[in-house]
Amino acid sequence: MRVVLAGGGTAGHIEPALALADALRHLDRSVGITCVGTERGLETRLVPARGYELELVPAVPLPRAITPSLLTVPGRLAGAINATAAILDRVKADVLVGFGGYVATPAYLAAKRRGVPIVVHEANPRPGLANRLGARLTDHVFSGFPDAALPKAEFIGTPLRREIVTLDRLSTGDKARSWFGLENDRPTLLVFGGSQGARSINEAALAAAPALRRAGIQVLHVLGPKNTAPHEPPPGDPQYVLLPYVDRMDLAYAAADLALCRSGALSCAELTAVGLPAAYVPLPYGNGEQRLNAERIAAGGGGLLVDDAQLSPEWIIHNLLPILRDPERVAVMSEAASRLGRKDADIMLARKVLEIAR
Repeated sequence: MRVVLAGGGTAGHIEPALALADALRHLDRSVGITCVGTERGLETRLVPARGYELELVPAVPLPRAITPSLLTVPGRLAGAINATAAILDRVKADVLVGFGGYVATPAYLAAKRRGVPIVVHEANPRPGLANRLGARLTDHVFSGFPDAALPKAEFIGTPLRREIVTLDRLSTGDKARSWFGLENDRPTLLVFGGSQGARSINEAALAAAPALRRAGIQVLHVLGPKNTAPHEPPPGDPQYVLLPYVDRMDLAYAAADLALCRSGALSCAELTAVGLPAAYVPLPYGNGEQRLNAERIAAGGGGLLVDDAQLSPEWIIHNLLPILRDPERVAVMSEAASRLGRKDADIMLARKVLEIAR
């Protein structure tokens, strides 16, 4: 059996696809897996690193407004469809699974042209253009959000890496804090914003560093690979560990008592799966899906929600310090976050895909 996975651009599209790939191989070692992406996305680094075959097709961004670039879309889209159809033919694809992003649109249209069954997974409450199109071409639509705005969508959660869904934060905590050079007996705040849109989070956390230290709080701060710190906190105690990127986010989650982060679908799915409460700062642009992700968790007691414009060093001090100083409150929020998480979406989707392909 040959499965083709189409999802690229950001980790939010790529990581669920790779988690599904791992689950498919877990269920059936003989399954052949090919990932389709574009040269401009993170898939060029993430997919080969996980040992999967990657085929590249031209990226065709779809303008959201009527501009001169709209006139070039049909020709470029036709080229991408033909390139993807050639991949489906070459690998003898039995099913195509799309996760959204630039590559998904030509993949869905190529699969429809070739008569290859289509499966759509949408992690966000508000789907993008590609998955809205894909959902019109198939009855096999699955979502990572309970009330996703896609017809026929079945809620199963978002596929996550095994090292995330099998993580026991309590038993791994001491090892994880030692890994990052942190102490074992201090409350720990994890700060991360991803590669995009992390500037306001980085600036607010660094400005709050002196007050956090005075309160005995240690910080693990992941700037994001495309970001630089406006200034670095001076060496001192408690530790303020500043890193550009972390490959072992499972250990970062295990080291922390509370997180400060954006509320993309993947981050929300991972944090609830591991039971780590967080203060969520939705991106102030886009179609509002990050706010919907965070509202659900905040309403369930597993986190806080703050607008990007309201985030400040003072907000961190007044709102996060009381939580970090109260282990009982942290435990209650952790349990609430865990109740909202799904740990079996990768296996559930893999079984669906195999059933559809057969």
